[in-house]
Amino acid sequence: MTETAEKDTHRTGYDFVVVANRLAVNGVTASDGSTGWQRSPGGLVTALAPILASSGGAWVGWHGAADETLEPFDHDSMHLHPVPLSEEEVEDFYEGFSNGTLWPLYHDVIARPLFHRHWWDAYKRVNQRFAEAAAAVAAEKATVWVQDYQMQLVPQMLRDIRPDVKIGFFNHIPFPPPGLFAQLPWRHPVMKGLLGADLIGFQRESDAKNFQRAVRDRLGFYIKSDRVYVPLEDEAAAPLEGFTADPARGTAPRQLSAPADGTFRPSEATAFPISIDTDRIVELSNNPKIISRAAQIRAELGNPETIFLGVDRLDYTKGIRHRMKAYEELLQQEKLQVGKHTMVQIASPSREGVESYQRLRDEIELAVGRINGEFDTMGHTAIRYLHHSYPVEEMVALYLAADVMLVTALRDGMNLVAKEYVAARRDGTGVLVLSEFTGAADQLRQALLINPHDIDELKAAIVQAAVLDQEDARKRMRSLRRQVVSHNVQRWAEEFMHRLHQL
Repeated sequence: MTETAEKDTHRTGYDFVVVANRLAVNGVTASDGSTGWQRSPGGLVTALAPILASSGGAWVGWHGAADETLEPFDHDSMHLHPVPLSEEEVEDFYEGFSNGTLWPLYHDVIARPLFHRHWWDAYKRVNQRFAEAAAAVAAEKATVWVQDYQMQLVPQMLRDIRPDVKIGFFNHIPFPPPGLFAQLPWRHPVMKGLLGADLIGFQRESDAKNFQRAVRDRLGFYIKSDRVYVPLEDEAAAPLEGFTADPARGTAPRQLSAPADGTFRPSEATAFPISIDTDRIVELSNNPKIISRAAQIRAELGNPETIFLGVDRLDYTKGIRHRMKAYEELLQQEKLQVGKHTMVQIASPSREGVESYQRLRDEIELAVGRINGEFDTMGHTAIRYLHHSYPVEEMVALYLAADVMLVTALRDGMNLVAKEYVAARRDGTGVLVLSEFTGAADQLRQALLINPHDIDELKAAIVQAAVLDQEDARKRMRSLRRQVVSHNVQRWAEEFMHRLHQL
């Protein structure tokens, strides 16, 4: 299934390298049984593919199959450098430390994180492999952009191997408050791993400040104007060395004073809110076939007055249970009626090898069955629950069909579904109910902002969205669309890269 890249004897490396847990392509099998690759549909690939194409860049990542080693290959103007993972490493590094330790810890401990030393050992080992792969393909003085929480040790590991390259890192999920982050037994090497980057990007200003406070409190590094001054002598030390004990503060290091020139390396930590491929969503929303499909969806649902839509990965951070509880109580109180109102819940499969996700699926499906069993009529369904992933064309049709978008995440780095819904509402109609605990809430202030933990507040917002004055709704949506259309994912990538090159 490989397309082996032709060797260029004159090439000494790539000037721009992306490092991510997954490659920018997915393996596909055609109807005739042949195999190949197609570009991943995600926003990150959409944003970075043009930069890779124009710079002749490379993408380092795992290709998705365990216990399989592939040679580097080219696809769609990108050079792809697969990094192999064993089945055990997928279990310990990805399902274990990345999604059993870091994911719940970074999402406010909504689920209990697990701290297993063999998971941490696998995380270090895999991060070292990715760093070595990036070092091998990067040209002299190249720019390397490392992506997300699975790769937090890569920046410093890469700097140790290739001090000539410029390194950026972007954290796509939240960064927890210092008190929660302190629970991580390996907090010091994680912070130092991140500080190997010249620029560390976060979704929200609060995430950047959380990281800065953790660094100041735990490492004692001097920080000014989002810039962390990493002592060169500390960088040369072992991962858990380089601390200055202060008896007055127990085991915490003292705060270093402003360093002298030549004794430090700056690392900037600041917010760069990510966005979506707005042009693509707008284009699809104007497609007559998709508009027709949206009308068909409404008809299939019995043409109710109001369609509420939830689109989420099946994840405990998304607040799906809270949303269903609010909806169920509104039906019980007859503030909503089946036939006039219906909910569509898309819950795409996610991390099905992780036990907590298996339990969540069971809980959601039991809740859907209970609500439908109590409130369904012969002609109408209370909740249409779909445990599938859908292509972007079908998603845009759903966005067009839905009157109200419910985004009730308990904690979310950004939540791009909220922005996709806004971009798709080309006629200015529709209402967005948005959790204040999403990164999107910082930008989409004209949404109906709610605390999803407050079920009564969530219920009130759902009812308000269903009866909101049309002029008020259009005014809000116009404001939301201006923000989303003017801040697309390409602009996000350009702003990050511009700042990285300034540094």
